[in-house]
Amino acid sequence: MKIDILTLFPEMFSGVMGSSIMNNAQKQDAVQYQTIDFREYADNKHHKVDDYPYGGGAGMVLMPQPIFSAVEAIKKNPDTPPRIILMCPQGERFTQKKAEELAKEDHLIFICGHYEGYDERIRESLVTDEISIGDFVLTGGELGAMVVVDSVVRLLPEVLGNEESAAEDSFSTGLLEHPHYTRPADFKGHQVPEVLRSGHHAKITEWRKKQSLKRTKERRPDLLKDYPLTAEERQWLNELQ
Repeated sequence: MKIDILTLFPEMFSGVMGSSIMNNAQKQDAVQYQTIDFREYADNKHHKVDDYPYGGGAGMVLMPQPIFSAVEAIKKNPDTPPRIILMCPQGERFTQKKAEELAKEDHLIFICGHYEGYDERIRESLVTDEISIGDFVLTGGELGAMVVVDSVVRLLPEVLGNEESAAEDSFSTGLLEHPHYTRPADFKGHQVPEVLRSGHHAKITEWRKKQSLKRTKERRPDLLKDYPLTAEERQWLNELQ
């Protein structure tokens, strides 16, 4: 996968892209990152990328020309157009399902804004997706882009080393993940559940499914509205109630 990030502050990404899973993915050639300062594509002598809004109002608005020019410069293959993602508080709420969708792409371009907002023509004529990571406003789109890129890259084949790791994550199954335990079996009087020490794989699988349902019901009952419960799972929920 190729990921290009258009930003006025490319230095913000060096720590994130050069650490942990994100760095490992790059070393494995699973992904190639590039941060691009779109100020370099401004066609005015002062490299200005923002201007006052028509009609008046507070703040400055990003001009369309530098961003359009930057995107055109990094498009490589017209036969496989990239997904062009605008980080924006007005966008679609980001979910694990969206991450899984984007992980199937070959090329992603992220546009990180600053100031009051974007010229509407960027939204109307250039981007394919608008994404928000939550109902709050950040100084710019960089932090949101880091969140989305991280969640997408970890889903790429072999990046995590264990394919089941991502498949069993919270939200990937439609439910929250079950509790985890490791050694010691007894820590300050708190015991690891006996079933997990039993070696009985069928019982462990059943326990984890029940715990996943229990945790989802207690913490995120809204997720159960769209989750296709089996007859057995419905019985487990009734027992919990």
